[in-house]
Amino acid sequence: MTGTIPRSEADQITLEIGGMTCASCANRIEKKLNKLEGVEASVNYATEKAKVQVASGIDANLLIETVEATGYTAKLPAPPNHEQAQGADQQEPEDPELVSLRQRLIGSIILSVPVIVLAMVPAFQFTYWQWASLALTGPVIVWAAWPFHRAAWLNAMHRAVTMDTLVSVGTSAAFLWSLYALFFGTAGHPGMTHGFEFSIQPSDGAANIYLEVAAGVTMFLLAGRYFEKRAKKQAGAAIRALAELGAKDVEVLHVAGEQDASRPNPPRTTAHGGAQTRRIPIDDLAVGDVFVVRPGEKIATDGVIVSGLSAVDASMLTGESVPVEVGPGDAVTGATVNASGLLEVRATRVGSDTQLAHMAKLVEEAQSGKAEVQRLADRISGVFVPIVFAIAAITLTAWLILGDSPAQAFTAAVAVLIIACPCALGLATPTALLVGTGRGAQLGVLISGPEILESTRKVDTIVLDKTGTVTSGKMALSDAIPVSGVDRTELLRLVGAVESGSEHPIAQAIARDAVDELGEALPPVENFANVAGKGVTGVTDGHAVIVGRESLLTEWAVSVDPETRSTLERLQSEGKTAILAAWDGEVRGVVAVSDTLKPTSAEAIRQLKALGLSPALLTGDNELVAREVASQVGITEVFADVLPADKVAVVKRLQSEGKVVAMVGDGVNDAAALAQADLGLAMGTGTDAAMQAADITLVHGDLVSAADAIRLSRRTLGTIKGNLFWAFAYNVAAIPLAALGLLNPMIAGAAMAFSSVFVVGNSLTLKTFKSSTS
Repeated sequence: MTGTIPRSEADQITLEIGGMTCASCANRIEKKLNKLEGVEASVNYATEKAKVQVASGIDANLLIETVEATGYTAKLPAPPNHEQAQGADQQEPEDPELVSLRQRLIGSIILSVPVIVLAMVPAFQFTYWQWASLALTGPVIVWAAWPFHRAAWLNAMHRAVTMDTLVSVGTSAAFLWSLYALFFGTAGHPGMTHGFEFSIQPSDGAANIYLEVAAGVTMFLLAGRYFEKRAKKQAGAAIRALAELGAKDVEVLHVAGEQDASRPNPPRTTAHGGAQTRRIPIDDLAVGDVFVVRPGEKIATDGVIVSGLSAVDASMLTGESVPVEVGPGDAVTGATVNASGLLEVRATRVGSDTQLAHMAKLVEEAQSGKAEVQRLADRISGVFVPIVFAIAAITLTAWLILGDSPAQAFTAAVAVLIIACPCALGLATPTALLVGTGRGAQLGVLISGPEILESTRKVDTIVLDKTGTVTSGKMALSDAIPVSGVDRTELLRLVGAVESGSEHPIAQAIARDAVDELGEALPPVENFANVAGKGVTGVTDGHAVIVGRESLLTEWAVSVDPETRSTLERLQSEGKTAILAAWDGEVRGVVAVSDTLKPTSAEAIRQLKALGLSPALLTGDNELVAREVASQVGITEVFADVLPADKVAVVKRLQSEGKVVAMVGDGVNDAAALAQADLGLAMGTGTDAAMQAADITLVHGDLVSAADAIRLSRRTLGTIKGNLFWAFAYNVAAIPLAALGLLNPMIAGAAMAFSSVFVVGNSLTLKTFKSSTS
């Protein structure tokens, strides 16, 4: 690599990589690509993608050929098929590699279980049982274990060793030695049995077979590889979830006489204000088109309002808890929801230029740049495998030097390789994850995969989104303050009654909570009128009621006294949305709504601090609201008025300061930051995009679950580490027996069985984990 390519002179090519089995595979491909002139590559093991910056003139085929020459597969991503995506029953095609792993796992289970039972239970060892075991084990070693053999060969070509090397060598040694014993030794004689004894004495290697070791190890490790692969495939789901958020079609304003020849899809026309509209796929929308957005519909793309007044719920994108009042000339964002009025919007950005598309790109970049934790098993194997090979070589040499026959020396050396292959290695991670995630699911905590657990131990900072995470994300009546001489119940009755006629989200919240507090139905309203952007008027219970901004009261010649104005300003300074109420020509009180705290948020912050985490509030809402919420739950560090792209920047800045950051959020605007964080936790009550971008999902949307998730993840990681230790320990203890020629099939089988039983038992202790609230 000659140096950084200027961005103006570079193009980015994305490749989908296949065949990677560990983080070292990604590093290997990345180094190979970066050796090409004019190429800067970043390969991500989790997303199985390579992001390649190439100088002008470099063809994607060269990159693909380079990856394939390294021993992996590569292809350009298929273009999105939006027409298929609109189908209700459309499902994403299953990954061929995952399908292959599942088929190999099922096949190995069917074939390996009888082999293990025959070897371990002498009563089942019928005449020629050993040959039946060979017939069953052959396909397991040759076909089912092929991914391990292939990966081991690729590692050897690059002078590297991983868990795949250990598995391939160990299972191959066990199988090949069994073949030797069956065809050239005495193990193939009729009536041969494996006695159920653990006597430590020299045995005839040519009289023993180790097929159950070869088959069992393969079966267990395939199970671990399959579940890991299935979890890893979720990495790209966040981007797909973001794509699904946008509108699938749009109602474009169609002026009579306009020609449709330039449009590939025939329109479905309806009437709108004397003009014709047509509904077309979102992909056919062009910049400059004017489209109609009805109440309750998603805004199809980024644009500017041409006509109409409404409130737009942008909380999903911006984090603002209060719907935004919009009118002609105001900009609106695609995928936000038109809450009340009818709007006509001129498209200003479409397709990949929209804010939603930009957020999808942020998520993908954050996932690609996220450091992946190399599997613990690979790290251990990197040290363990060379040591085992060295012991085997020393064993062979020592036996020959001592004058024993080559057959005895070779038997002892191969026995070392056989016993060193720990079958429990394949159970160590998946069983702990299975039990840990199962217990987590009972508590409302979903852990996506093993690669995220190591981060939980190191996390020291937790960044919390406000709306929908610390707060409920829903408007609720917070204050109803009458002027002197007015009853609060009367204020709620009249204001709630008039507001019930409005579609505005704030009005609906006031009306709903007024009914709940009063415990009775609101009186009917006559002559209701909605004054866009200002408020509502109506006659109810014999009173002419005005509810809204001071400008609306001024139009009706109602003045606001200093005391009421002071109350209004105080409520607004607290970050609440406050409105005035008047009837019969006089101001009668102030009503306010706000986003309410979740009941357990303060307790959750206390627990997170107890775990050694420093909390910070990160929100797109304004500074006043953010500070008020933070003070109520015990947070001192606040980042307010933050756009989605800036949320990623805040997380990156904290990481650059050496902090290991966890992020908790629930909205589309949090997705990229969740992906960027060392540990992402999403509220299950939030958007699919946030949940897919996160490492852990908190099903109940309760922030206390975040503390439970950290505690459970740390304990699960500790269990995995303990499992890995014992997966090796039993086998390591038996290596001296193998080197001395004292290994027999029962010791080999017992080491496999005991280590597996211990690993499963250790994992089951995770069932005792309890939530801090229980």
